[in-house]
Amino acid sequence: MLDLLESERVTGEAFMRLASATDEFEAYAHPHAVRVAKLCDALARAFQLAQHDRTSLLIAALAHDLGETTMERDYIKRKGDLTEEERLDLARHPVIGEQETARSGADRGAQLLVRWHQEWWNGTGYPDALRREQIPLAARILRVADSYAALTDARPYRPAYTEEEARKHLQEWAGLEFDPRVVRAFLSMPRIPELNSYAKEQETEKSGIQESESRSQNEMAEKPALSLTSEF
Repeated sequence: MLDLLESERVTGEAFMRLASATDEFEAYAHPHAVRVAKLCDALARAFQLAQHDRTSLLIAALAHDLGETTMERDYIKRKGDLTEEERLDLARHPVIGEQETARSGADRGAQLLVRWHQEWWNGTGYPDALRREQIPLAARILRVADSYAALTDARPYRPAYTEEEARKHLQEWAGLEFDPRVVRAFLSMPRIPELNSYAKEQETEKSGIQESESRSQNEMAEKPALSLTSEF
């Protein structure tokens, strides 16, 4: 469960339902938005964000890709690179998500975090090309948490990263995509289940399939061949 005040639970539950629908549309192998929300909350506590700001961040984490669901573009789940036209189209999703979050009853803080969750530390993000501290801290937290959760889960177009690979990615892109201070805080967080990568599960499933196929092949090889010669 997410850490919400009693007065916020109705809104939180509504956005959890929306998050579930978004995860399904985006073809995540496991619940994504709730995982992002829990990672965000752990970071928000590390930065000692106020309760109101933490709540806005939790709602934004649940709703951050609501715009993609609203747009209903098949290329979001497609293997291969996006065309330039598709990239420009996809860049609209934070603004559409902001609008949908507003319609669904989120506060203005959560709406803006959804709008700015794709902003980059170096100013090359979208939709407003904010940079450095122009981007609210909560949005910078959401950027890191969303990226880590997405990297460590399998997508239709790539396998899940291991924890080591995802952590290395955050380090390499700190100062470009991510706020270095947020990355440092993320990498030093106490262990929580949401930090686990699904890569191990993926390897286990792959190993199980290979073992099953190998067993089937061995069984086929051991079966006596049917004789086509009549005994009568």
